[in-house]
Amino acid sequence: MNNLVKRTIFGAIYVALIICSILFFRPYFFQFLFLIISAFAVREFHKINHSDSMLTVCGVVLAWLLFSWISITCNTTYFSASYYLAATYGTVLILTIVAELFKKAEDPIHNWGILFAGQVMIALPFAMMNFLYQKSAALLLSLFIIIWLNDTGAYCVGSLIGKHKMFERVSPKKSWEGFVGGAVVAIIIGYLLFSDPLHLTRLNYNWLQSILMSLTIVIFGTLGDLQESLMKRTLGIKDSGNVIPGHGGLLDRFDSVLLATPALVVLLLLF
Repeated sequence: MNNLVKRTIFGAIYVALIICSILFFRPYFFQFLFLIISAFAVREFHKINHSDSMLTVCGVVLAWLLFSWISITCNTTYFSASYYLAATYGTVLILTIVAELFKKAEDPIHNWGILFAGQVMIALPFAMMNFLYQKSAALLLSLFIIIWLNDTGAYCVGSLIGKHKMFERVSPKKSWEGFVGGAVVAIIIGYLLFSDPLHLTRLNYNWLQSILMSLTIVIFGTLGDLQESLMKRTLGIKDSGNVIPGHGGLLDRFDSVLLATPALVVLLLLF
C-alpha cells in the first residue's frame, strides 16, 4: 500500500477514534480508550529506553492507576475510591523504586529516571485530560482540534515558504514561518471554539481568554513536538513505535498534546 494512502487511512481512523471517544458513550468510551492509550504509551517509552520487563510492567501499572485515580477524583460520585487508588499508586511506586536494591542493575539511577520520566511526561498528562473532559467534553475536543490544525498549518506553510529554522539541531524541518502559519490558523479556530460565537461548543470564554488558551496550546504543543524529536534524536530512532501504520508510535501522535494538556490545565486554574 502506498505510504501516503496508508497515512491518510490510518490518520482518519485515529482522528475518528479520538472524536468518538470524547463525544459518544460518555464517559465510558473516553475513559476506556485513553486508559489503554496511556498504558501503551508508557510501555512504548520504556521500550525505546530499553527498560527491563519488570520496570516496564510497573510503569504500565502505575500509568493505569494514575489515570484511574484522577478520573475518579474528577467524579464526585466515586470520590472516596480515589483515596484507595492514591494509596495503591504510592505503594506500587515505592516498591518499584526499592526493587532496584535487589535487581543488581548496572545503572539503577537510569532506571529510576526512566520510571519517573514516564510518569511525569506521559502518564500524568494523559490523566490530566480527565480535568478538561469533566469540565467540558467540547473543551478537550477543542484542544485536539487546535493541535491538529496547528500541525497541519505549520507543515503546509513551512513546506511552501519555510526558510528560517527553529531548532535545526533537534528538528531540521521545522521553521519559524511554519510556526507562525500554524499559529495563525490555530488561534483563529481556537477563538471560534472557545468563545463560541457560532454556538457549536457551548463554551463561553471571553475573547482574551480564548486567545490566551489557543496561544498556550500552540506554544506548548510545538514544544512538546520538539521535546519528542529531541528524545528520538538522542536515542537514534526515527519513530517511537509502529502501532499506527504510516504514523509511527503513540508518542509520535500524542507528543504535542502531552505538553499542551498540563499547560492548558494550569492556565484554566489561573482563570
